[in-house]
Amino acid sequence: MQTNAEKNSLDSETRNRMRFTCFIIPMFGEACKMDKREAYLYMKKYGGLDYLREHWWALHTDNPDHVVLEIFEMCKKNGGYLV
Repeated sequence: MQTNAEKNSLDSETRNRMRFTCFIIPMFGEACKMDKREAYLYMKKYGGLDYLREHWWALHTDNPDHVVLEIFEMCKKNGGYLV
């Protein structure tokens, strides 16, 4: 039988996804001159977070600057307004 702590703990893949997401959002914000909250909302609105969730396994092995550029391009493709 599992203890409450075991039931509430996250598996390692989920923890890694969360760490990577928490790492990339501020990098995206810095590159686009946004604070973390604005970057998160922008990525959410224009599909960047969905892209990150769907492709995180490949993205987390890439250069973070390239990941930010890929997310920027995905957001732009989905109507993002940054130039």
